[in-house]
Amino acid sequence: MECVILSKEMKMPTGFLWGGATAAHQIEGNWQADGKGISIADMMAAATVTEPNRVVTKSIESGKIYPNHWAIDFYNSYPQDIELFSELGLKALRVSIAWTRIFPNGDELTPNEVGLKHYDDLFDKLLAHNIQPIVTLSHFEMPFNLVKKYGGWLNRELITFFERFATACFERFHKKVKYWMTFNEINNQTDWRNPHHLYQDSGLLLDKNENAEESMFQAAHNEMVASAKAVIAAHKIDNSLKVGAMLAMVPIYALTAKPQDQLIAQRAMQYRYYYGDVQLGGKYPKWLLNYFKLKKFKMPFLKEDAEILKEGVCDYLGLSYYFSLAIQARADKKVEYDEHNDLVNNPYVEKSQWGWQIDPEGLRYILNWIQDRWDKPSMIVENGIGAYDKVQADGTIHDDYRIEYLKKHVEQMELAITVDGVDVLGYCMWSPIDIVSASTGEMKKRYGLIYVDRDDTGNGTNARKKKDSYAWYKKLIASNGDI
Repeated sequence: MECVILSKEMKMPTGFLWGGATAAHQIEGNWQADGKGISIADMMAAATVTEPNRVVTKSIESGKIYPNHWAIDFYNSYPQDIELFSELGLKALRVSIAWTRIFPNGDELTPNEVGLKHYDDLFDKLLAHNIQPIVTLSHFEMPFNLVKKYGGWLNRELITFFERFATACFERFHKKVKYWMTFNEINNQTDWRNPHHLYQDSGLLLDKNENAEESMFQAAHNEMVASAKAVIAAHKIDNSLKVGAMLAMVPIYALTAKPQDQLIAQRAMQYRYYYGDVQLGGKYPKWLLNYFKLKKFKMPFLKEDAEILKEGVCDYLGLSYYFSLAIQARADKKVEYDEHNDLVNNPYVEKSQWGWQIDPEGLRYILNWIQDRWDKPSMIVENGIGAYDKVQADGTIHDDYRIEYLKKHVEQMELAITVDGVDVLGYCMWSPIDIVSASTGEMKKRYGLIYVDRDDTGNGTNARKKKDSYAWYKKLIASNGDI
């Protein structure tokens, strides 16, 4: 089979959604404005020099920095920011609806009208500028009350609460929003040894004597039933709505051609992406059901769940793609698969300033893998590079490294579409504007095409400046992907 080189004759599809991506807790700020409740993100203090990981606190502690409380003030500045997005030429903007603006505690019976009105205004402003909103319902920002009072997603009562929230959003916004996603990067919690993933994905704060892996599978099941119920509700309200799953797609390559490495790489991909098998395929894979038996996990399966999962299959896959990983079988063979300990650096790819492996070809690989495995349309809803940006004396920001990263990834995506025939609906880079980092709480870890004058402690003018990458992406969109 000959290698096909991308040429000018290979055109990107008309109507392709070139866009940008954000999340409410990373941009809005105004954490208690207009009746908003406290979210799990509001209780995450920023990382520090002495504490490199974000800290979850059960109350607001003096002396700690909570960057999501102010973020970049998008809650108030969105009209001006959307003007910049419109000038950029965005066809779509991915946002999330803060659950706590609609149901402040999560368990109320009626929504907060002020919160609904805010998103009405936001969507109207986007649509007036011909920017299509793409909405995530739960993006690491569930109500903290649902953690304290109910124990997070280990409690099936949250299925009812989420269905109520989702239904309220579909009923209110279905004429303004076509594309939805239920849970952001629900599969991050596969790394259950990292308590931040369990907290951000499922609102879990576990004791040391609790089985974290079993809890992850139990909570994820409840979330996927809730997701399926949301899909069913959306299609009943408006059958033109498209509701997607959202996964962090990280190819895991075998480090060598050794059969042991190949087997463990296969299991790593099965383990990390079973969520897609359930949300896009409608049922659990056989290997995993057997795994539950071998591990003696008590899964919260109810009789009706199988039919709900089958009926509530998602319409497409939204995915984030930042890096790939490699894996090597352990010599002691004490554990068949242990993601936390078996993953290794890939010696054939470069790294970002934060140690994330840069692998553009991995995007083409994983897009093909998605098409082959689930045969559903996909939409890239996160892809970008966090970096230190320097403002020059004349106010310019030269971020050639960002242009290079985006260019190489877009090129591989276009090969997947035009050469491989993968069905990709759009590309929303992360992010059109600098925002608070979800993983570290930093502002200095910048992803945006637009610079925001705000530092890690919330100080600065909050003014916006275009980086060099802004002009590059504007040209890319205008040409429909002519690199």
